Amino acid sequence: MMGYEDFVWFMLSEENKTSNRAIEYWFAVVDLDANGIIGPHEMQYFYEEQVRRLESLNREPIYFSDILCQLNDAFVPEKEGNFTLADMKRKRNFASVFFNSLLSLNKFIDYEQRDVFAVKNEIAENPTFNDWDRYASNEYLRLACEEENREDVVCAVYCRAM
Repeated sequence: MMGYEDFVWFMLSEENKTSNRAIEYWFAVVDLDANGIIGPHEMQYFYEEQVRRLESLNREPIYFSDILCQLNDAFVPEKEGNFTLADMKRKRNFASVFFNSLLSLNKFIDYEQRDVFAVKNEIAENPTFNDWDRYASNEYLRLACEEENREDVVCAVYCRAM
């Protein structure tokens, strides 16, 4: 059973996959043979589950070869298709995309369907926010809207964005 402290660290790692601790945690999860390299065979193992889940939602999956190509372009690993912990930490902003594409279907879909201009605007409004800060801010606003059962403009805009 997971204790409270473990749960908090898990949530921090889940919502902010760009922190050192989260990158190390998720890297260890995906590096099945613990050789310090996440290769295509390990990535495919996890991505196959994403494909099954996408198909169960009647969504067309993205080919694994396309995902691998995009990740190679983003990280530019020393050996194509082989990603190290150093690669993840060097390009930490792409680490969340890497791990979400393999482990978190909802976040992967959100990334694929994101409005690039809205993302840039959100980053411009809060340039010091990391993924965790954005998550906490959105959750706070969502809970505040629920609690107040408000229908004002801020809550209406938030609810439409979700």
